[in-house]
Amino acid sequence: MIKGTTIRMWKRSLVVLITLVVVCFAGLIGRLFKLQIIDGEGLQRMALEQQLTDTKINAQRGTIYDRNMKVLAQSATVWTVVLEPAYLNTEEKRELVCSGLHDILGVEKDKLLELAKKRSFYTIIKKRIESDIKDKIIEFKTNNKISSGIRLIEDYKRYYPFGSFASAVLGFTGADSQGLSGIEAYYDKTLKGEQGRVITAKNARGTDMPFNYEQMIPAQNGCHLKLCIDEVVQHFVEKNLEEGVINNKVINRAAAIAMDVKTGEIISMAVKGDFDPNNPFEIVDKTELDRINSLPEEEKTKAKSEALQKQWRNKAVSDTYYPGSVFKMFTASMGFELNVVSENTPFNCSGGVKPYEGAQYIRCHKRSGHGPQTFFEALCHSCNPAFIMTGQKIGTKNFFEYYKAFGFHEKTNIDLPGESSDLFFNADGSMTLMDLAVASMGQNFGITPIQMITGVSSIANGGKLMQPHIVKEILDSNGNIVKSIEPVVKRMTISENTSKRIIAMLHENATTGSAKNAYVPGYRVAGKTGTSEKIGLSTPGQKDYISSFCGFAPADDPKIALLVFFDTPRGDFYYGSAVAAPVFAKAMQDILPYMGIERKYTEEELKKLDTET
Repeated sequence: MIKGTTIRMWKRSLVVLITLVVVCFAGLIGRLFKLQIIDGEGLQRMALEQQLTDTKINAQRGTIYDRNMKVLAQSATVWTVVLEPAYLNTEEKRELVCSGLHDILGVEKDKLLELAKKRSFYTIIKKRIESDIKDKIIEFKTNNKISSGIRLIEDYKRYYPFGSFASAVLGFTGADSQGLSGIEAYYDKTLKGEQGRVITAKNARGTDMPFNYEQMIPAQNGCHLKLCIDEVVQHFVEKNLEEGVINNKVINRAAAIAMDVKTGEIISMAVKGDFDPNNPFEIVDKTELDRINSLPEEEKTKAKSEALQKQWRNKAVSDTYYPGSVFKMFTASMGFELNVVSENTPFNCSGGVKPYEGAQYIRCHKRSGHGPQTFFEALCHSCNPAFIMTGQKIGTKNFFEYYKAFGFHEKTNIDLPGESSDLFFNADGSMTLMDLAVASMGQNFGITPIQMITGVSSIANGGKLMQPHIVKEILDSNGNIVKSIEPVVKRMTISENTSKRIIAMLHENATTGSAKNAYVPGYRVAGKTGTSEKIGLSTPGQKDYISSFCGFAPADDPKIALLVFFDTPRGDFYYGSAVAAPVFAKAMQDILPYMGIERKYTEEELKKLDTET
């Protein structure tokens, strides 16, 4: 009896034991499955992170050239100073190295001594030191026979050799060599290349292993950009634009764009006041800086940020403005295309006009009126009533269709960041008769300067709306062409016949009409002035204006168009004919001979030259 009970207990214990073993093994297998299969990848990553230190190495950012391969932005070599504390295993060594680096770099000695006690072979002390500092460190190491403990890692820093030159176009980079504005931002992926890495192994105590346990993955340098910008033309434009800002006491900056009318290439794009991309976070406008410094501390940060954003803003691309009378060349083009007016269509200006019965009376700039005149003469007089009446003949639907055709209702998609859209009366293009009246003379709607120069170029080149672009070619790090940006015709705006007729009128306007201040001896210039009031934006008690001129040359074979644009001149004059046209003439007088365009003097010009000499 006792024996049978013992056997049963033994069997029962064996079953329990086997069950426990099976359960334990099942748990272990489940745990191993979870660790190996479910969590394996994450655990491996954690182990590697504990065993390896991964330090990034910056790639050399690509160079930006002008169209003739003059350097406009480049990355020069600088160095990162790295401390190797694990090699500094005595107080004497730590004292020597930290004292030397303190004297050379100006870093606090106590901070260096603290870092020198770390269990590491890679501790960054200072980034982007220049060659003269690097040479001092090498000399210090040589004189004190220091073979390990200090390392110099090659890095790069962005330089702009011409300072504020074309800064609104070029933009600038941040502390990590990333593009923050302008071309630097738009083409950041192309320019920056791919970062390299230094992977350093750690031992069981968490200390970096020596140099021979490192693996370096080299950085891949970025591509270069060759711009359409011509450095010489850009200097001509900036010089004359700056002079215009000073002479006319312009308070809200100025912009200018020069475009090759046949290709859409932007030969020059300038904004004044601008900034130095070598030091972009410095507020250039001293008056604005003084204003900010006078503010309470809690308001300074916001005010400084707003001032910096304003000086970085590319006015030629990001700002809209009322085009004023420059737009009359487009109204004239619409009238010719629709055959509702011709050069000889008669008008009578009595000093103003009511667009329709019961409408507000709109005055001409010549209050006494121009009297009887042809449409050709009305353009040269920049007569508002004549163009209002022309707009009535065109009609709201046709006006908006041509407005779109000239590219004013869409972004140009130029290869620059921050491009703005137009500000039309209604997004769907619907217009009242009063909207049509003021739009016919270029008032009460907003477009960007880049839209204007693109539209004018289509009038100059026979009706082709070109895709504007800043970059001409992308080159690899060895200088080989990766991509070439070819001219693109987006669509036709007007017929070649209309183009020729408008050019003839604009040439006469720049010779004897309202745009005669843009006349350049020896060159057939064509163009139109613009003066528009900043409705709703004026200083209380004072009217503010936009003064502009847009034209092209030579009129018999147009090659280059130039828009000059001044926002809020506060000098003796505000009319485009007095403010912008002379700046256009001075710039073209420099640009056209440089571009190899030969002067062709008329007999009258030759007689005048003979008289002057």
